[in-house]
Amino acid sequence: MTEDPDVVSRRIARESLDRDDPTGWFENLYAAAAEGSAVVPWDRGTAHQLLLEWVEESSPDGADKTALIVGAGTGWDAELIADRGYDTTAFDISPTAIETAHRNHPDSKAHYRVADLLAPPADWQHAFDLVVEIYTVQALPIALQPDAVKHVTEFVAPGGTLLVIAAARPDDQPDAAIQGPPWPLTRATIQSFATADLRLIQLTQSPSPADESVLRWRAEYLRD
Repeated sequence: MTEDPDVVSRRIARESLDRDDPTGWFENLYAAAAEGSAVVPWDRGTAHQLLLEWVEESSPDGADKTALIVGAGTGWDAELIADRGYDTTAFDISPTAIETAHRNHPDSKAHYRVADLLAPPADWQHAFDLVVEIYTVQALPIALQPDAVKHVTEFVAPGGTLLVIAAARPDDQPDAAIQGPPWPLTRATIQSFATADLRLIQLTQSPSPADESVLRWRAEYLRD
């Protein structure tokens, strides 16, 4: 019987966390998937449904604009945004994920590169008209999430938009009760993406099509 991909990914993550390497498991998982010994649970073979819905509702025009895809994985979200006309940069900490993205999308208009959200390139600060963060912050231990949130917000240029999609959890659920990854985001964490000049302009919560007991955030922010 094939082992549950979520169980496999959590085991790989736990091995990395036990070595005090909270981000190394991403490469280990993507490498195992490339070898056929694991499946990346969030690699859907298409852009995320909530991102697709946002694009359909907002009809963004990326002409002469830049976009950054955080934790791009194998590239499906980046391809959707690049197809909207954005000059799209997509990064992941896993070299194998980026190699797979290049292989999946050989004629891509997006620029794929290896980078670390917790130590991003300095020239990315306030550099992008659209920043898309899907499931990356929640894949990090709770103690690292505030730093990750801060870096995500700093990518957004003046007048730019940030879109965050994440699993949700109740604010009264204690951190110790979460056996991640993932570590779903509380409403307070979602609100922490907002700053003095980065305003939360839309927040929705909806059930996952695969499991209605799993709720997901879709949050949109605008930088003044």
